[in-house]
Amino acid sequence: MPVTEPIKLSDLNDALLPRTLTGPIFEKSVEQSAIMSLARRAPLAIDATTSIPVPLDVPTADWVGQGARKPLSSGGIDVKQMTAKKLAVLIPVAEEVVNTNAAGLWTQLQADLPTAFARAFDYAAIHGKTMKGAAGPFSDYLIETTKWQELGTTSQANGGIYADLVNGMAEVVDDDWDFTGTAADPRLKPQLMLATDTNGRPIFVDTTTPGTNAASAGTLIGEPLAYSRAVSGKHRRQSTSTDSGLRAIGGDWSQAAYGVGMDITVRISSEATYVDEEGGVHSAFQENLVLLLAEAYYGFVVGDVEAFVKYTTNGYIS
Repeated sequence: MPVTEPIKLSDLNDALLPRTLTGPIFEKSVEQSAIMSLARRAPLAIDATTSIPVPLDVPTADWVGQGARKPLSSGGIDVKQMTAKKLAVLIPVAEEVVNTNAAGLWTQLQADLPTAFARAFDYAAIHGKTMKGAAGPFSDYLIETTKWQELGTTSQANGGIYADLVNGMAEVVDDDWDFTGTAADPRLKPQLMLATDTNGRPIFVDTTTPGTNAASAGTLIGEPLAYSRAVSGKHRRQSTSTDSGLRAIGGDWSQAAYGVGMDITVRISSEATYVDEEGGVHSAFQENLVLLLAEAYYGFVVGDVEAFVKYTTNGYIS
């Protein structure tokens, strides 16, 4: 049998990861992103601005007599400009690992990069910020909506958190938008699981899958549900992140669109220097490291932020 040669860094003649790796990374980043799982995907041009048609309403048909003037639709289409924004992450790797197990390194990249990209994308799309709290890359972001529902304000006798969620939905629907799903922080999940009626029976029980509560089944108040820690902004093992108090954001996801670039570029250096989170300067050459700089392109637009509602807890920080 022919022996399969191991993958080496020298096998890469340019800055692009092999497409066999690029595809799964992008697919997993979409799967792990709450926003991308709910919003609609649109083409994204990396080197130009992409015009995205956003439906403002369903076209209106009407009855017309034979030979009479045809009715003009009252529906509308807005056009938003989606611009590709670069997302990057620098990964220091021990030189011994790179030289002896490059294939394992690519496998690890396939596991880690989607999480890093999805986390940063969701945080920017929701809060309009970078992971370090600076102004984000997108001109549109979801917490700009003025619709706001505080969780825990309705008594158990009047429906509790279920009523709070439906009241938020009502804000969207009463403003003539559809309510098609919710992106939620994992901290909301135990609240949903513990919610009961006045007889102590769980409220959030999926009617289509017996014994499975809606928090883990992917639906909430009858519509799709996706979890992301970017909703609150508090990420595991990230000391600089804080909990904003935002627990969910729901609404009409036809009003949100995202785009994904075609390639992930990876620059490789064993001689460059980098600055860590504490400001320390490191030399890859001196410390026997290989630096992998991975970059990708994403875009995001919102047709109308008022198609969404924020669900918050006490102490919410906008």
